[in-house]
Amino acid sequence: MPYRGESESRKLLKRLHETFAEKSDGQARLDMVTGLIAESMETEVCSIYLFRDDDTLELCATHGLNAEAVHQTRLKLGEGLVGRVALTGDIINAADAPSQKGFRYMAETGEEVFSSFLGVPLQRQGDKLGVLVVQSREARSYSEDEVYGIQVVAMLISEMTELGAFLGEGAAMAQRHTQQVLIRGTSVQEGLADGHVLLHEPRVVVTNLVNDDPEKERARLEAAVDQLRINVDSMLAKTQVGKEDREVLETYRMFARSRSWVKRMCESIELGLSAEAAVDKEHSTARARLESTPDPYIRERMQDLDDLARRLLRILTGQGSDTGAEIPVNPVLVARNIGPGELMEYGRRLKGIVLEQGSVGSHAAIVARALAIPLVIRAKGIVTEALNGDHIMVDGEQGSVHLRPGDAVRTAFHDSLAMKAKAQERFVGLRDLPAETTCGQIIELHMNAGLIADLPSIDSSGAEGVGLFRTELQFLASRSVPKRGDLARVYSRIMDAAHGKPVLFRTLDIGSDKVLPYMKRPEEPNPALGWRAIRVGLDKRGVMRMQLQALIRAAAGRPLWVMFPFVAQIEEFDQARDILNAELANEHRLGHSLPERVQVGAMIETPSIAFAPDRFFKEADFLSIGGNDLKQFFFAADRENERVRRRYDTLSTAFLEFVCQISKRAQDAGTPLSFCGEDAGRPLEALAIAACGVRKLSMRPTSIGPVKHLLRQANLDDVRAQLDAARAAGESNMRTALTQYIGPLDR
Repeated sequence: MPYRGESESRKLLKRLHETFAEKSDGQARLDMVTGLIAESMETEVCSIYLFRDDDTLELCATHGLNAEAVHQTRLKLGEGLVGRVALTGDIINAADAPSQKGFRYMAETGEEVFSSFLGVPLQRQGDKLGVLVVQSREARSYSEDEVYGIQVVAMLISEMTELGAFLGEGAAMAQRHTQQVLIRGTSVQEGLADGHVLLHEPRVVVTNLVNDDPEKERARLEAAVDQLRINVDSMLAKTQVGKEDREVLETYRMFARSRSWVKRMCESIELGLSAEAAVDKEHSTARARLESTPDPYIRERMQDLDDLARRLLRILTGQGSDTGAEIPVNPVLVARNIGPGELMEYGRRLKGIVLEQGSVGSHAAIVARALAIPLVIRAKGIVTEALNGDHIMVDGEQGSVHLRPGDAVRTAFHDSLAMKAKAQERFVGLRDLPAETTCGQIIELHMNAGLIADLPSIDSSGAEGVGLFRTELQFLASRSVPKRGDLARVYSRIMDAAHGKPVLFRTLDIGSDKVLPYMKRPEEPNPALGWRAIRVGLDKRGVMRMQLQALIRAAAGRPLWVMFPFVAQIEEFDQARDILNAELANEHRLGHSLPERVQVGAMIETPSIAFAPDRFFKEADFLSIGGNDLKQFFFAADRENERVRRRYDTLSTAFLEFVCQISKRAQDAGTPLSFCGEDAGRPLEALAIAACGVRKLSMRPTSIGPVKHLLRQANLDDVRAQLDAARAAGESNMRTALTQYIGPLDR
């Protein structure tokens, strides 16, 4: 018998809502829900399958199938019709279920007598929770009204699942947001953080799910949509972007003004949902549609949909327009992703950062390194699992995140923190001592920086200067190209804060995964090998000239060090140096104060420049090996690709031999050479690089103590002899040999 339309739908929703309000355990509620749905739809079977884990669905309640199958029948994601609904997010409406592709007969359920099948996903805000199924003996397709009605019911069940309505004694499903969770991601910035969750975009909790007055709810929705549109128009009016980006923002505005979007939400209100629940239902349904499309552009629009739905829900619920919560003690930021400007607004208050997305070289990673904040990316599910204020422990060394940790985890974590603190204490006494090895070699230890806030570390860490200042952060954090005067003031303050110690300014290094928000991003199959760094500067000379002018004016009679990134051939270095010389001549003509002296260098980040003519090594005032990129290209291993990036070791004899060759060429030319990158701050790797003849290392300020501690105990002649012996013996890696060598030293 067909489903009886709006009034029956509203009646069912109210009965379900009353059921949720009753004092009973989760399993009893689930059982009552399936019975009510089957009765209302006049169908023989109603079943609810919920996820046990990311890949497994479990039959948690049924009316009409064998009761013994409850909590016994399980399906893998994609298995059978139920698994297919869960995997794709699509509705399956089949008159003859056994004839459907992928059908799986589960004998223990007794479902062989039922022909028709209607499966609807249980999902909320992009999170898959399970599947709602109705079946009947009669071979028939369910009507459009019935399908829509069951979708509305599925929305209500999803909300109640999220709110924990099916928990309690006797329920098989563990309560969400209460149990301890371990999530493994990718380490980007090392360090340990113990604190409390600060959600960048907290989930809006919807508690009023069923409406008593459709007219009132529709009016609330329409008023909220009007406010949303005003807010969007105001936001876009303040945003200055190029033509292409303007088109993207107009698409965002189009979403907000979609009549069909509002119409579908009003239809859900007519069927009995509250305005908030209607928004949530439409968001989940539309998101499932977008996720299944093969068009990457349309899939990217999911972010627009997510953002608009969150904004509309915040207006309806009044749960805040920004973070929605006060910043907790020792905040650890949790987000799907975040831009550099937003991250810098949080600043050093953060103890750690955990992202569901992100990349090793992303804007967030750059800022996190600059702020020395532990960062873990690709932590799948963290946004769904975490609540504001939850206890969280972040291990930036292992790339693991402990959410609501138990006593054993807390104890082990605090032991690690105590050991690190104790280790740091023994390095304090070394701060003013040179990094002089037992064989009499002195290694200069410099720090990397990217913000003026980093500069106090130059004294506290004992750094002898700034071996790499990343100038792109000022560009990445701005909505438009920074003004020359503003940059000059920033650079001048940086030099002031260095107290006369050298600061090596790397010119703008953008491209690849570092894209300016106001610059058109070219479509490139491999951005890491594409239009980036000095290539952008030489093509966009106005930007390069403006930055060089700012650096010259900032120096104002002081020494100036300028370093060009990603030089792949000598002609690029020649052109960049010529532009700098032209700007120096122009500043002189204008009567501006020139630097006391100008040192011009380049980064060796591509194998090609390591084999450049001798003239390059002689004419550069200084050179710096960019270890991260050079290793990536040496091993042909994308450092964004977790499958390959950890396979290749800096302590490979082949890579160390390459570093030795570069070092010898620099020594023969009489040109100072440094090594920048994460490996410079790892004691074992730093020791091997120094043994190759590199006499200057640049690293995070916190790494200077441990590196200096080891260097002061080591004999570089012995280490070089070990490297030569390993290479002669055909060994491919030095890690084991060097670990054994430093064993007696590092105490």
